[in-house]
Amino acid sequence: MKTIYTSFAEAVAEIQDGSTIMVGGFGLVGIPENLILALVDSQVKHLTVISNNCGVDDWGLGLLLKNKQIDKMIGSYVGENKEFERQVLAGELEVELTPQGTLAERIRAGGAGIPAFYTPAGVGTPIAEGEEVRVFNNKEYLLQTALKADFSLIRAAVGDHAGNLVYNKTARNFNPMMAAAGKVTIAEVEQLVEPGTINPDHVHTPGIYVQALIEGAQEKRIERLTIRQEA
Repeated sequence: MKTIYTSFAEAVAEIQDGSTIMVGGFGLVGIPENLILALVDSQVKHLTVISNNCGVDDWGLGLLLKNKQIDKMIGSYVGENKEFERQVLAGELEVELTPQGTLAERIRAGGAGIPAFYTPAGVGTPIAEGEEVRVFNNKEYLLQTALKADFSLIRAAVGDHAGNLVYNKTARNFNPMMAAAGKVTIAEVEQLVEPGTINPDHVHTPGIYVQALIEGAQEKRIERLTIRQEA
């Protein structure tokens, strides 16, 4: 059985200053929002965060950014976060922007034990400056290294006490690959059930990748709400 936390503060207590963490989600979908709030309260500093983007100004990873707890961000785009943009332009935040598919593959490679791979994405752009480029079949490919983390904070719809996880639709996004790429993976789940409850064919992340779980309700904010006006 895995460690089951009852307090979000306790769940993140081992994350120390200078840690590298992966945080699941795409925009505000599938983010471990309660674990993020606990990190904000912990006041842990000098974090390197690997995530697709950095939430919005007042929610998700944007709260850590606003609190100056992140030193470096590795992601694929700035998104809806104006504070992210401000800190980058002011030189307050180190940023490594990576094509989204490359980011996903770097994380997947980290979880699979593959140290590096070649991709055509980024060739001929600033991303390739100073990096190794090789030619295969008369086409240039850029060397990209795998990504790993000290901790992976992910979110799932259902988890059991053995650590098996099921994600809900698009909330699956980066969560499964990040679960595999963290030395310690902590899963925030909406529903915690007994082993055997989840159909084995429905498991997205096997329990071998998960060290701890915590059950918590989700606020599920919408990043950008668009409403159709009636004619």
